[in-house]
Amino acid sequence: MFLRETRRTNRDGSVVSYLQLAHNERHPVSGNPVAKVIHSFGRADTVDRAALARLVSSISRFLTPEQAVTATTTAQVGGGVEVLDSRRLGAAWTLDRIWERLGIGAAIRRVAVGRRLDGEQVERVVFALVAQRACEPGSKLAATRWVAERVAIAGCPGFTDDAAYAAMDFLLDALPEIAAEIFSAVAHLLNLDLDLVFVDTTSTYWETETADDDLELADPVTDDEQANPAEAGTRAFGHSKDHRGDLPQVVIAMAVTRDGVPVRCWTFPGDTADTAIIRTVKDDLGGWGLRRLVWVADRGFASAANRAYLTRGGGHYIHAEKLRHTNAEAAAALARPGRYRTVADNLRVKEVAVAPGGEGDGDGGARTQRFVICHNPEQADRDQQVRANLVTHLQQLIDGSDTWTGRRRDELVGSLKTKPGLRRYLRRTPSGLLRIDHAAIKRETHLDGKWLLRTSDLTLTSDDLAAAYKQLLAVERGWRDFKGALRLRPVFHHREDRIRAHIQLCWLALLLLRVIENATGDTWRNARHELDRMHLVTLATDAGRVAQRTATTPGQQIVLRALDLPEPPRFLDFTLPDSR
Repeated sequence: MFLRETRRTNRDGSVVSYLQLAHNERHPVSGNPVAKVIHSFGRADTVDRAALARLVSSISRFLTPEQAVTATTTAQVGGGVEVLDSRRLGAAWTLDRIWERLGIGAAIRRVAVGRRLDGEQVERVVFALVAQRACEPGSKLAATRWVAERVAIAGCPGFTDDAAYAAMDFLLDALPEIAAEIFSAVAHLLNLDLDLVFVDTTSTYWETETADDDLELADPVTDDEQANPAEAGTRAFGHSKDHRGDLPQVVIAMAVTRDGVPVRCWTFPGDTADTAIIRTVKDDLGGWGLRRLVWVADRGFASAANRAYLTRGGGHYIHAEKLRHTNAEAAAALARPGRYRTVADNLRVKEVAVAPGGEGDGDGGARTQRFVICHNPEQADRDQQVRANLVTHLQQLIDGSDTWTGRRRDELVGSLKTKPGLRRYLRRTPSGLLRIDHAAIKRETHLDGKWLLRTSDLTLTSDDLAAAYKQLLAVERGWRDFKGALRLRPVFHHREDRIRAHIQLCWLALLLLRVIENATGDTWRNARHELDRMHLVTLATDAGRVAQRTATTPGQQIVLRALDLPEPPRFLDFTLPDSR
């Protein structure tokens, strides 16, 4: 059946068109198809187009959206097409698919239903806040406008700022259950290697001069206390890793696998020491029934008390030792002669055993400390060049200082307290003059390209130890993404619970980013730039309204194939006009 147009030429040469509804029938003798008119609509220039639209609408009710769009577009006679809206689709849609694949959405919906909440609505708002951090970081108020006006998120046409805060409160309250389910799903789907867990901390600060009042009444946890510090987003003054000790902060801890996948994130008051945080981290992860864990931590966890705590229950640790101002055992390990063994083009290792206190050689006894010295020749060249640049700059600063007053020289030395790289190579003569410290330069030369590891695990080879600690760089990259791509700060919150919830949203966003980066072998920034070229365009026609995505580009197809994802549906919405 089809709509056909017939033409008749009048004597004056004018042409008149007629529209007819017809269908083909086979001639009983010849077998050729013959058009049979079912209904005549009359002249094409006077036809009731509204009646034609109603006919198309009634037929489209029995078609799929894709068939309906094709049919109505083909069937239109005259009429225009108006672009109503255009929104970014690709990046948010990809994040949504990974979100569901990892079981995050299912875990949130399941926990929300158990609390008698609308699981679908709460889960969609939480995902939208996570997607905003990954795609266009901003405040929660900005997130409401972003979802309502700039991006297409399935099942989430928009929400209020009150709904955003309610979703954050739910996420924080249900975090222990949700985090455990997410960890189980992610570990199974990604086949994570959980023998090595990397732990590191950072801090983030607020542009305010006062700390939270409730923290001022609390006694800080000391290194010697065995009680675990409680999680809290209370702002306090402490050792700032952003070099802003003048501003209140919170401390953030993160546990990451050797593949760079963050499995858990914690928030602590701003004056909590790294050495105390390790106890909470160990106990929380220990409750998840993991296999044997070897903790790979940075210098902040190097105290003897924490090493003893990590070895409880058969656990082990690998951590870095300070190269400067270190303890006697580490100093003895660095001074020990021996030959390096090459384990990679840019890495050499040397293993030494040191007796307690650093005196004499270790005899392999239970208390012998096992160290591995790693040396990267390429990094040594870079360290040498950086030192040369620092010394040159320092020489320029002190040139002519012999003629300065003592107060002016004191001011220069004081200004270098926040620049240890420069201060390290400066010395003062007995008379107060400023000179380059060539003895310090010579000492530093012996440390170029080196780092020192201490471990309690006697089963790991030196190659394993070197490779494991190099993966700690993945944690450092995670912090850079936390503060860079995800824009952890400025934090638009002051309540301690909202601060913790905000940090957990950043953790979930980082989890999605790492999964995508590991699968594609490219940065999220590059993938997002390509995926954001895919838009969802809403069109209004005489036959109805349709939301259709743009065609996928070759770059988008590469990303989707790497993630084993299908292309998004071509049509995501189709609305027919009201029929009368």
